[in-house]
Amino acid sequence: MKFTSLKAMAFATATSALALVSSAANAEVEIEYWQYFFDARVEAMEQLIENFEAENPDITVTMTHFPYADYRTKVAAAIPAGEGPDVVQLFYGWLNDYKAASLIQPLPADAFPADQIDSDFFPMVSAMREGDNYWALPTAVRSLALFYNTRLFEEAGIDGPPETLDEMLEIGAQLTERDGAGNITQAGLTMGMTAQDHHWFREGLVRQFGGEPYLDDYRTVNYNTPEGIEAMEFYVGLGEEGGIGAIGFMEEPQAAFKAGRAGMHIDGSFRIGSLNNTRGLEWGVTELPATADGMRSNYSSYWVNAITTKAEGEKYEAAVKFMQYITSDEAMQIWLDVVGELPAKPSVGLTEANASNETFGPFIRGLEYANTTKFVNESAQRQFLIDAVERVKLEGMSVADSVAIAAEAEQELLDDFYASN
Repeated sequence: MKFTSLKAMAFATATSALALVSSAANAEVEIEYWQYFFDARVEAMEQLIENFEAENPDITVTMTHFPYADYRTKVAAAIPAGEGPDVVQLFYGWLNDYKAASLIQPLPADAFPADQIDSDFFPMVSAMREGDNYWALPTAVRSLALFYNTRLFEEAGIDGPPETLDEMLEIGAQLTERDGAGNITQAGLTMGMTAQDHHWFREGLVRQFGGEPYLDDYRTVNYNTPEGIEAMEFYVGLGEEGGIGAIGFMEEPQAAFKAGRAGMHIDGSFRIGSLNNTRGLEWGVTELPATADGMRSNYSSYWVNAITTKAEGEKYEAAVKFMQYITSDEAMQIWLDVVGELPAKPSVGLTEANASNETFGPFIRGLEYANTTKFVNESAQRQFLIDAVERVKLEGMSVADSVAIAAEAEQELLDDFYASN
């Protein structure tokens, strides 16, 4: 009898042990995280994943990244097929597209209370809110600043970077070099609406020339005004004969600066990592130039992380935990240190050490006077301004006529979008 009881007890113990093993195995979950490929961003996310997995040994996060040009296509194809990421990175301007295509789901209100997010994050993040839910959140935000080649400045006897737009023109003229045919061989300032200049034009120059690029919460185009036209004339004039730049010089503006063939370059804080890795390049950074009376304006943007509609059950719960970590203060500081993008919370970004940092500081201070364009289709809206400059440059069209065409086309895009949403 005792033998039978002991045998039964042993069997029960073994069964329980097997159940515990099975339960532990079932508790282990793997989720996928997708972002576009950029060296510093991949490096930063590898650190975040390592930290997260150390605190959550039952969750494995696999990161996949693609070239930027292929990224949106890959995401759009994978999620509806039940494949791809559980947590995905997207540009804030793509949010409406991702929602309309049912690629992402709102963040749970209990884990991400909307009012708490409103108070903890920079105000620009509120564009991700709809009703009582946020759909996505950033780890970092971006602003623009003026990079300058310190070696070229020293060789030209220039003491420091420009404070105003007029000083930028004067310094740019000193740094610009041309060959015998008049072609620029060294630009004073890089140019290119294909890069960050379309943001600088909208939220920087238009406002500095006294205008407002959009009205009605970015539903009405408003740069086809005397102020907007004057801002575009200023921009186009940078590349005219005797100007300080040239559109298409070395193909990409950032390439010219990285090659040491441009004295100044307007770009985002995300460029810091790649510039740090450029051998032989000596550079500094300062806030975007002000007007003569001290008025500054900047553009801010951000990439966000969202939970996809693919994430269900235990994967969904793991995705929520991962989202909470990559939007934490710790994650934001790591992202700043590795990538150079600014923390999305003032509690991290506006610390004395960060705000006064000679590299990060100009971008962080720029957030104080920055505006975030609410795009419905960022690529198309950028193209309208690319085309506007090309019509002036290649067809000889007047700036006023070209700006009018761009504004009309963009307004039609906005009207069509809001009519169907």
